[in-house]
Amino acid sequence: SPPAPQAKIACNAKDTAHTRAERNILEAVKHPFIVDLIYAFQTGGKLYLILECLSGGELFMQLEREGIFLEDTACFYLSEITLALGHLHSHGIIYRDLKPENIMLNSQGGFGGGGSGELGGSLWAVLTPPRPSGHIKLTDFGLCKESIHDGAVTHTFCGTIEYMAPEILVRSGHNRAVDWWSLGALMYDMLTGSASPAPAPSSLGTGGASLDGWGVAPEPSWPAWLFMAPRCPPQPPFTAENRKKTIDKILKGKLVLPPYLTPDARDLLKKVAPPKII
Repeated sequence: SPPAPQAKIACNAKDTAHTRAERNILEAVKHPFIVDLIYAFQTGGKLYLILECLSGGELFMQLEREGIFLEDTACFYLSEITLALGHLHSHGIIYRDLKPENIMLNSQGGFGGGGSGELGGSLWAVLTPPRPSGHIKLTDFGLCKESIHDGAVTHTFCGTIEYMAPEILVRSGHNRAVDWWSLGALMYDMLTGSASPAPAPSSLGTGGASLDGWGVAPEPSWPAWLFMAPRCPPQPPFTAENRKKTIDKILKGKLVLPPYLTPDARDLLKKVAPPKII
């Protein structure tokens, strides 16, 4: 048979190295918020990892469906993610690919709501604040870097652009601090949905339906998430129409925080996100 193309061989070798790294990490770290490795085996040059079943789906899908999380809900998930990252860091491991798609929910995943009530199920679902009913599990460890302890840095360019810290983008050498940058970007995702302005209260509803359709007048006391969620798809704080402009925004852009965020949320974002915050 003809020899395999060199590019394919290199790709396969790289994938194999990432899978082996993932297996090694999952064997070494055990934590309630990190996916469990059940079994690993190899056949014909392929390495298989049998992981625990996480039927709650991706956090990304939950965020996309809800549009925005209440601060209590975001705090719940972010706390668990922080514990998972801290556990990896204590073992000298940098995660380097934190994003909603790499965070799974256990079998209790999803959001609980209230009953249908006399207003109708769809409106009640909107008016009832979503609440977490599952726990996160960090997955996909192929881009992790091991043996990075205090003072050590690495220079590999890897990750998902929208969540990359500046030191990765400029290849100046990075350490575990890059995970906290990504956590700040994820926090922004959860609390804002996107940087676009909130729609007027009259436009609230699924598919553009208004509250008038239910015979309910909007109240000024209703929280901001009520007006943001149906219209704002989740986005990282720095995103643009192409790769180059996204990188420019990360390195030079200013992050605008919505006025409805509480002082605690604003303060935390300023600590883990870039200094150019307005």
